[in-house]
Amino acid sequence: MLRRFYDWTINLSNSRHAPAALAAVSFAESSFFPIPPDALLVPMCLANRARCWTYALSCTLASVIGGMLGYAIGYWLMDTLGGWIIEVYGYASKIEAFQETYQQWGLWIILIKGLTPIPYKLVTIASGAAHFNLLVFTLASIATRGARFFLIAALLRRYGEPIRAFVEERLVLITWVFLFAIIGGFLIAKYVV
Repeated sequence: MLRRFYDWTINLSNSRHAPAALAAVSFAESSFFPIPPDALLVPMCLANRARCWTYALSCTLASVIGGMLGYAIGYWLMDTLGGWIIEVYGYASKIEAFQETYQQWGLWIILIKGLTPIPYKLVTIASGAAHFNLLVFTLASIATRGARFFLIAALLRRYGEPIRAFVEERLVLITWVFLFAIIGGFLIAKYVV
């Protein structure tokens, strides 16, 4: 199954639909979807290194726009949809303390957590719930998400062939590490932050 998904992603990278598929995942991940766009970005960049910058830009723009949706959910729908999403991710008991921390450290929270495996949707929804300045939120999101996706693209463009060989030889191991990173991000968000 992993090999089929990997092969599908590699084939998708040569399709005219590649940036749109990547953008859809990036958009959804910033507001409600649990899988980060890296799951598509990495194999797509490995398959078509000439389009790495296009993929990184697609991820960044869609992630920021999706982050605005997450912000709107937190701002206007925290008592319903926003609260439910935060609860699903196991963060409901800490949201008030998180919002208080936002008053003092909001910009740094966005910048740091946007680069980590901590689910970005928690940051976007909490930003809206805290009524954090939308312009600052948007600019910080562009900076942090852009840095993350363009760094990945730059590394894959520069060192693509050795990385691709490594990934293809150890696909199962890398998938498990990726899954542990996602789960670890959720656990850090729930128990540490």
